[in-house]
Amino acid sequence: MSTVILVRHGRTSANAQGVLAGRASGVALDDVGRAQAVRAAERLAVVPLARVVSSPLGRCRQTARAVLDRQAGAPRLAVDRGLIECDYGEWQGRSLAELAREELWRQVQVRPSSVVFPGGGESMAAMQARALASIRRHDAEVESEHGGRAVWAVVTHGDIVKSILADALGMHLDLFQRIGVGPASVSIVHLGPAGPRVLATNTDAGDLAWLNGGVAQPDAPVGGGDGAGAR
Repeated sequence: MSTVILVRHGRTSANAQGVLAGRASGVALDDVGRAQAVRAAERLAVVPLARVVSSPLGRCRQTARAVLDRQAGAPRLAVDRGLIECDYGEWQGRSLAELAREELWRQVQVRPSSVVFPGGGESMAAMQARALASIRRHDAEVESEHGGRAVWAVVTHGDIVKSILADALGMHLDLFQRIGVGPASVSIVHLGPAGPRVLATNTDAGDLAWLNGGVAQPDAPVGGGDGAGAR
């Protein structure tokens, strides 16, 4: 199976102002976010990506475009609604400071699997399920087209990345708030035949050239091996 690089979009003005943007239109990267996207793209430039998949929202497409602009092979961009931000319903557009005073906030922190956002919003369990379905579908396509050592990238949102990582780590969704995912951070999951293997989480620096050519060892080495970069 192939390896997927999970990239959160760069910072937006809504992030900087502490506002839950959700699926609102017109939310773009700010100056800091654009610089973060470029930095992430430069890290990924050394890895030939078989495919880049983006959430349809503008902030992700901006970040994905930065990644694509630095890919020599010009991989195909797929925009996938299955990787869109959670539908936060009536919470969308409100300040995080205000939301933190609501009773549901605590539930989001400690029992997110039971949360359905008010005003016709999505459940967090449904968010995770449709994101994982998208990841698995693209992975199967990438492997079929490019082989089991292919590397591809997804540009999406913080809660989406956290929910994918939680599944890969074998964690219940109720524990996913223990995972940190910063703007334009890079996390890496190898989707091996024995199940996912998390190779990196929430990184914003470091050489990714060790991913060039894919992950050679499909299973986790007993004893820890000699390190992913020791080729």
